[in-house]
Amino acid sequence: MQRPIAIFAIATLLPVPLLLVGAGAGGLWAWMALLYMTGLTFALDELAAPRLPSPPPGQALAAADSLSTILAGTHFILLLTAVFALAGHTGLPWSARLPLFLAFGLYFGQVSNSNAHELIHRSDSLLFNLGRWVYISLLFGHHTSAHRLVHHRFVATEDDPNTAQAGESFYAFLPRAWLGAFVAGWEMERDMRRRNEAAGPHPYAVYLGGAVLFLLAIYILTGWGGILAYLLLCVYAQMQLMLSDYVQHYGLMRGEMADGRLEPVSDRHSWNAGHWFSSALMLNAPRHSAHHAHPAWPYPDLTLPGADQAPRLPYSLPVMATLALWPRRWFAVMDRRLAPWLPQEP
Repeated sequence: MQRPIAIFAIATLLPVPLLLVGAGAGGLWAWMALLYMTGLTFALDELAAPRLPSPPPGQALAAADSLSTILAGTHFILLLTAVFALAGHTGLPWSARLPLFLAFGLYFGQVSNSNAHELIHRSDSLLFNLGRWVYISLLFGHHTSAHRLVHHRFVATEDDPNTAQAGESFYAFLPRAWLGAFVAGWEMERDMRRRNEAAGPHPYAVYLGGAVLFLLAIYILTGWGGILAYLLLCVYAQMQLMLSDYVQHYGLMRGEMADGRLEPVSDRHSWNAGHWFSSALMLNAPRHSAHHAHPAWPYPDLTLPGADQAPRLPYSLPVMATLALWPRRWFAVMDRRLAPWLPQEP
């Protein structure tokens, strides 16, 4: 495993034993898991800035996919463990369940989500389906279709539900984007199936049917308390995904060219963050411009555009997602940074 992949592995796998032990023992372990996902990540982002070497050409993909496969398998173990613990089946007091809920939710929203996002862009059907089922387990299966078929095609336009408008708060964006992406993804899948005369189940039947299966399994294994814990974890993880979309595309729109067509997607249509540890934890998701330019690139290969080429967030992606929960402060920080990146008249 090349050194850069090892850094991703350390960042993403180190909290796993803290979460597992915390689910059984609670106490300090639960708080350590939460501290890892919050204070430690922030501190390492701010206090250190190592230069990470790139892997040798052609050697990143296999190692990256191996780590992604491990993380996907780990996700399902952690999800079931979290539900058992939060439902009270491991005997934890409420004082331990709160930090544990926050720690597990942050892991699912930042690591599991980033990893599933990586996998659904893979051409290998096994890897693709692994990512799809991670999203289904978080009751967010439709993102598999909406992200690839809608967001990547229409990003930075009014046709993309997941592009936030300038001056739009996260609380206005959230219901519009969630429902809009669900409907737009379904419409794109429907039209593709008609054109290709596709056979087999509709992807949305898999998403919804899979969600029912997970809910049924959780109920059988953990009862109604587990169902409540599971739903809260899914909502928490989904909120973080929606916050990432909100932050990474806030206000950035494609301008109109002289011939009336929209300009192509470029680095200037995504907000990026160069903070090293949170980037490692989220598999380089904060290097968002490179992902939109090259969706099939493995995460170790994603580059960070210069601050003069693409808009740069003032703080790490997790910090900015937290700031977005306070709209007045968010607008004060972001709108003056957005202004230079607004499209000019042709």
